[in-house]
Amino acid sequence: MQMMSLKKELSGNAYPGRGIVIGKSADGKYAVAAYFIMGRSVNSRNRIFVEDGEGIRTQAFDPAKLTDPSLVIYAPVRVLGNKTIVTNGDQTDTIYAMMDRQQTFEQALRTREFEPDAPNYTPRISGILHIENGTYNYAMSILKSSDGNPDSCSRFTFAYENPLAGEAHFIHTYMGDGDPLPSFEGEPARVAVDGDIDDFTKLVWENLNAENKVSLFVRYIEIETGKYETRIVNKNK
Repeated sequence: MQMMSLKKELSGNAYPGRGIVIGKSADGKYAVAAYFIMGRSVNSRNRIFVEDGEGIRTQAFDPAKLTDPSLVIYAPVRVLGNKTIVTNGDQTDTIYAMMDRQQTFEQALRTREFEPDAPNYTPRISGILHIENGTYNYAMSILKSSDGNPDSCSRFTFAYENPLAGEAHFIHTYMGDGDPLPSFEGEPARVAVDGDIDDFTKLVWENLNAENKVSLFVRYIEIETGKYETRIVNKNK
């Protein structure tokens, strides 16, 4: 697969929706994870990311404007031992609970499907980073309706063992704006990772559509030690 520019992938799409980027830093020292949310409605835009233990959760910026919390308030990031789970919905909790009972990432996601938000049927996208004894691998998943038909769920998992330095994969919910919103298609895009955590955070945030972007989470995890640094950027302040 051809290496893509993350900058171009982001700036060229006014509404990728929610997105996950997972890979390895250019110096090979860090596992890299990013998750962003966007919004078109008042309910979707009325959010911020806040730290919650080793992970994060979404929170209403103005509680008075929160109309329906069901698909907008959740924990996108949770940590289970040496595993970091990143998703675009409450399937984070499903993965955490089932993996804590010795089930696999894929087994957990077989109990879930796309979001019940007709007519979009937004895909559920998920990722997991596994760091152990100086080794690192990750996987990504998408659960989507079959060509917009809610009677059928298509399930795809992509696993990356010993990922290469300076490379990541990017998956998001929508191919672009529309009504209904067109679901992501194909494999996660292979994109380059450059710079330190602040460089990477700036690249992602500055290239998301200014009107639609809401919040961004970025984490760099040192592969040798498991220590991590986190950045959170919220449009609402």
